[in-house]
Amino acid sequence: MDPVVTALLVAVPVAAGATLQRTTGLGLALVGAPFLVAVLGAQDGVSFGNALQTVLCLLVLVGTWRVTRWAAAGALLLGAAVGVPAGALLVGRLPEGPLLIVVGGLALLGIALAALPQAGEVLRGRTGAIASGVAAGFVNAAAGVGGPLISAYGMAQRWDRESFVPTAQVVLLVINVTSLLLKGVPGLSPAVWVAGAAALVVGVAAGGPVSRRVGPVAGRRLVLVVATAGALATVVRGVLSL
Repeated sequence: MDPVVTALLVAVPVAAGATLQRTTGLGLALVGAPFLVAVLGAQDGVSFGNALQTVLCLLVLVGTWRVTRWAAAGALLLGAAVGVPAGALLVGRLPEGPLLIVVGGLALLGIALAALPQAGEVLRGRTGAIASGVAAGFVNAAAGVGGPLISAYGMAQRWDRESFVPTAQVVLLVINVTSLLLKGVPGLSPAVWVAGAAALVVGVAAGGPVSRRVGPVAGRRLVLVVATAGALATVVRGVLSL
């Protein structure tokens, strides 16, 4: 495929995902990952997504880091230190279809637990944070969609969107950097890298005004919808790959 055409096919979903991530705390992997995999292939698509997520998390944190829940982020990352290597180890060793179904199923389970007040108790506290970090790290390294499980933990704590957004970025930043170090940076054309970077800037710039117009209740619902859609999309990708 022509590099310019590839760059254009990458730019649109990346910009949309970046806007959503600035608004809800996650979105690039959920919106962009299916397109990146379709255009660049499974391995390069996930790795390119990891690289873009790294830059996007830094861009979002520039304006939101002051309300980060650092203790919770540390506990989540403690679990991710186990989950990321495990996920990276399994990539290429298990068939893609079954792996994606398991990954999506784990994310859906976490979201269901968070959405139910009594069931959500199992995700609370330091133990819940570490367990969520393990699952998020594994899922992100294996399929590039760790956000829904971080979202599930945040919803279980009843965090407001303002503090969830930067806390999620801290965790996703470290997880994606680690995934890149373990799997390597994809060898793509300069046009694709430039298009991806430009789309991130546009998406973050558009997401700021959108975020200020979304109220607390609507914001929580939007996070739930986005996380669930991402988990379901992962399961569907797995089923179609069988």
